[in-house]
Amino acid sequence: MATGTARPAESEAAGASAHLTPDDRVGLLRAMLTMRGIEERAMTLYRQGKVPGSFYDGYGQEAVSAGATWAMAPEDRLCILHRDLAAHLIRGVPPARIFAQYMGRDGGVTGGREGNVHFGDRNLGCVGMVSMLPDMMLVAAGMAMAFKLRDEARCAITWFGDGSTSRGDFHEAMNWAGVQKLPVIFVLENNQYAYSTPTAGQFAVNPVERAAAYGFPGFTVDGNDAEAMFEATRVARERAIAGDGPTLLEAVTMRMHGHAAHDDMKYVPSELVEKWRAKDPIDLQVRRAETLDVDVEALRAGIKAEIEAGVDEALAMAMPDGDTATDRLFAEDEALLSNGNGPWSGFAHSGDDA
Repeated sequence: MATGTARPAESEAAGASAHLTPDDRVGLLRAMLTMRGIEERAMTLYRQGKVPGSFYDGYGQEAVSAGATWAMAPEDRLCILHRDLAAHLIRGVPPARIFAQYMGRDGGVTGGREGNVHFGDRNLGCVGMVSMLPDMMLVAAGMAMAFKLRDEARCAITWFGDGSTSRGDFHEAMNWAGVQKLPVIFVLENNQYAYSTPTAGQFAVNPVERAAAYGFPGFTVDGNDAEAMFEATRVARERAIAGDGPTLLEAVTMRMHGHAAHDDMKYVPSELVEKWRAKDPIDLQVRRAETLDVDVEALRAGIKAEIEAGVDEALAMAMPDGDTATDRLFAEDEALLSNGNGPWSGFAHSGDDA
């Protein structure tokens, strides 16, 4: 079973997947701009003491979740991690609910529970994350197992960092997915550091090579190219739906901020940061949008207004009632995951319950 590389396009202007319309390409840019804008605004709120705990962002990694999620159908299921906010946005979570989640408000995705990173809207087919990465690989594999047992043409996807590949659950999920030929996509966000440990100190062999040992393909993708991520994920999803099993996608990117807001990132060489700053995924998609005569500044202004409106709406929300803290600890009825948005032009529908 060979590994391979999904090559980025030769030309930015002509580099779009044949499966992306101009509206799709602008949609990808919108998702990434919204993710970055929300996280930048949330960092300000954090420094003002309005966001409890620490704060984690995906600055510079927006293309990984935006491109991959764009290729997923409404009936597919997503296990989203803390640097993948674009996935929540594409599935249909509005900025106000994101900000409310960050600030622990009653109108947040989990109603003031779970902190500012452990959330997922089950009504949109998103599973709330578990901190001990990559536990969500096992959750995604379990959902994919259910799809296979029910003979459903659906796929599960999850993201995880390069440091996750040193843990046992990575291998357990990879092994079971390979043995059972599960319809699941594993997206390895290789952002060069597991907290403060560089990849050279984590593994001797690139983890994408491990896919072959478990009986399925692994591909390296430019994680700073949303369209390359879309295309690689689209192909992996088609493979999964056809019954050909899982795919490991290594999205090569860079963590441009510290592990969290408390981390000054002094252990990262400044020249490495600058090298990756020149590969900013939003800048790349902006250049593509400009070839389509898109008014990017108007797009930015509209998104900024939506974000500020979302902040205002979230700040006006009540804090949760402390007497309800023990509510919903256990499922009292059959809490099914419902479908989220699937905005890619290749899908003719966008979802109801399933």
